Amino acid sequence: MSIIIKPIITEKITKDGELFNRFGFIVDKKANKVEIKKAVEAAYGVSVLAVNTMIYRADRTVKYTKGGVISGKTNAYKKAVVQLKEGETIDFYTNI
Repeated sequence: MSIIIKPIITEKITKDGELFNRFGFIVDKKANKVEIKKAVEAAYGVSVLAVNTMIYRADRTVKYTKGGVISGKTNAYKKAVVQLKEGETIDFYTNI
């Protein structure tokens, strides 16, 4: 089971990484904070101080267009924000 699905690279999370040493990931819905901490430490070789998790529900949308009514939804996911030890960082922009 892969716990970390993908990193979140948004303007807000990038700013958090620079200022407060926090990085965001989309993780498996069934993973708990201990498993997320171990997965991040193993994948990136850093020390994690804290893990905050949030579960986002699926949003349903209805659009009224010329062609008729279009309904859809966004996927539900779990987001984890991990805080690293002072002086450590994760670089998502280099291909290693």
